[in-house]
Amino acid sequence: MGETMGLLTAALAIAVAYSFASLKVLRQYERGVSFFLGKFWGTKGPGLAFVPFGFATIKRVSLRTVAMDIAPQDVITRDNVTVKVNAVLYMRVGDPARAIIEIEDYLYATSQLAQTTLRSVLGEVELDELLADREKINARLEKIIDLRTDPWGIDVSAVEVKDVLLPDQLKRAMALQAEAERERRAKVIAAQGELQASETLAQAAHTLAREPASLQLRYLQTVTEIAAENNSTTIFPVPIEMFRPFMEMAARGAAAGSAQTAIPPAAPPALPAGEPAASAMDAQALSEIMGRLRAEAAEQHRKDHG
Repeated sequence: MGETMGLLTAALAIAVAYSFASLKVLRQYERGVSFFLGKFWGTKGPGLAFVPFGFATIKRVSLRTVAMDIAPQDVITRDNVTVKVNAVLYMRVGDPARAIIEIEDYLYATSQLAQTTLRSVLGEVELDELLADREKINARLEKIIDLRTDPWGIDVSAVEVKDVLLPDQLKRAMALQAEAERERRAKVIAAQGELQASETLAQAAHTLAREPASLQLRYLQTVTEIAAENNSTTIFPVPIEMFRPFMEMAARGAAAGSAQTAIPPAAPPALPAGEPAASAMDAQALSEIMGRLRAEAAEQHRKDHG
């Protein structure tokens, strides 16, 4: 009887120990892919899972998102420029069973696939597109890698190109190009400013021409601005319109003088008795000057009236 109780106790102790050895604790973010006698038995977890010790095995798989750094790759773009590009890939296991059964090492396989895809995709774009249109390239990389890792149970959430390393010669060439582009824009902007200024001045000239009084006000404003500088000399601009009456009077006088050119010049007045000979000479000189003035007026009238 004692031997039987000892055997039962030993068997119970072995069963308890075996049961404890067969229990597995899986965290919330873990799943266990179990195999019973080498055959897929199911996915366990999270929590406490029973896996018969010696008859079944379990592979733990993390469901958390993994940030995988893609090593820098030497890429030749479509316009034959050699650059070094590195990127980062964000992925997680969507189907733990396929991640264990369909691929030996899903992390290593995804990393290698990301590297080859990065080289192939960037080889189809030009350098300017690579530098300016990152979002489009990232979306294309994500779509291709996610499609090819889907049979492995891997979900790719994002692929981001982190940095593009350019050769020093290319950097200098791009700097010269950027400087030339900035100079071109500056010249275009200056030319456009001159064009707009000339159009505005033309409109202002038309407005001033319609209202002559506004031109006088503009002259007075200019004088006020000059006087504000405390200058010792002030230049007062006089409009040509102020001289027009005098010019018309001169023209009428020239016309009247041309009509009298045919009349012989009057004899110099007789000198009174007792006047010196110098007075006679002054009168003769005055007569000659008047004759020349009449001749010049007649010639000017002839030129003005054809």
